[in-house]
Amino acid sequence: MPYKVDLNSDLGESFGAWKMGMDEDVLTFVSSANVACGFHAGDPLVMKNTVAAARAAGVAVGAHPGYPDVVGFGRRGMVCSADELYTDVLYQVGALKAFCEAGGLKLQHVKPHGAMYNSAAKKLEEAMAIAQAVKDAGDGIILMGLAGSKFDEAAEKLGIPYAAEAFADRGYMNDGSLVPRRMEGAFVKDVEVAARRVIRMVKEGVVEAVDGTVVRLKPQSICLHGDSPTAVQMARTLRARLEEAGIEIAPLK
Repeated sequence: MPYKVDLNSDLGESFGAWKMGMDEDVLTFVSSANVACGFHAGDPLVMKNTVAAARAAGVAVGAHPGYPDVVGFGRRGMVCSADELYTDVLYQVGALKAFCEAGGLKLQHVKPHGAMYNSAAKKLEEAMAIAQAVKDAGDGIILMGLAGSKFDEAAEKLGIPYAAEAFADRGYMNDGSLVPRRMEGAFVKDVEVAARRVIRMVKEGVVEAVDGTVVRLKPQSICLHGDSPTAVQMARTLRARLEEAGIEIAPLK
């Protein structure tokens, strides 16, 4: 049985003179880039340059919309109505879609960021608002969301393309949600351990939670974070181990 998976990373999160992550190096190993759209990180020039760098590397581009929270990097929760969530996402997707079209690319997907992602993964009304924004952005854009979450249900209800996502460098709770960053076990720092976990996710459809529970999931895309100190090593090792295991790395489309 042939195996194939997308390998994605959150990029374009620098802002003005402030640099975040090692985008150029990470782009060498991933197949899709989630580009910040200016609300939690990034700015118009960073967006333009990140799209250009992704095109040069042969990497597909997705929008990475977040809450309007630059200071908190989009990781602080916000109380938003469904209409506010819809318009915030559509606004950001539209901006990045324009940069993609100007740069000779077609926007592949939308993956919400941080607190927006985690909240909508558990609340159907929020997931539906985001999914509706993706649908209304047009061009058959793929919604990417946490495997086994409300994103799955929202995409099915609206009949839009969907990619379930799992995380190489994050720990899991026994309900399939991510371990909160403040808790022990939130991060998988050993790159070889991360690689073994991902291979099991792709081939067996399971991941071990922090309490030892086996959680079932079926990801089409695997995320690694581009802003961690081991990002490049993680990306290089993960790609090498996946290919050694007979798993092809390819963009979602």
